[in-house]
Amino acid sequence: MSRIGILPVVIPKGIDINISDKNVITIKGPLGELKQTINPAISVEIVDNQVHVKRHTDQKAHKALHGLYRSLINNMVKGVSEGFTIVQELIGVGYKANAVGQQLELSLGYSHSIVIDLPTEIKIETVTERSKPPRIILKSHDKQLIGMVASKIRSLRKPEPYKGKGIKFQNEVLRRKAGKSAAAK
Repeated sequence: MSRIGILPVVIPKGIDINISDKNVITIKGPLGELKQTINPAISVEIVDNQVHVKRHTDQKAHKALHGLYRSLINNMVKGVSEGFTIVQELIGVGYKANAVGQQLELSLGYSHSIVIDLPTEIKIETVTERSKPPRIILKSHDKQLIGMVASKIRSLRKPEPYKGKGIKFQNEVLRRKAGKSAAAK
């Protein structure tokens, strides 16, 4: 049995789950609505305010889908009830972030500013405090979407291993290299 797939997903109050006959699960909550198509090899049932995900066979592919869909449904329920937040820091002299509406303007040491248009499902906030690196705070109910946007922002200037300059996640630990002076001795 899949260790993750057999766990039921508890439905909090205020969350409405609808399973259509075309294997589409729709989850509505105070923060929004999410839909996910379920593979026909997996069945989803709602029993006693819990969602149970079951597979029909013990094939390796079906075992993998069992845990996958349980995790996706759990993330959807958590997203529409609590939401997800990702915080990124800009490490480097002169690196700046400015949010205007659904646009993020970044100054990352290039000859030009980079402007990113964000989806409407994502709320953005930029924080600049004295003696702390500028931060980008992303909030959304869709975990997949917020992860893709955060990874796109990070890809514009990945942290380099010598000085650590770049865009990093808030609690990310960077692996640092010693550099030339350590090799010369």
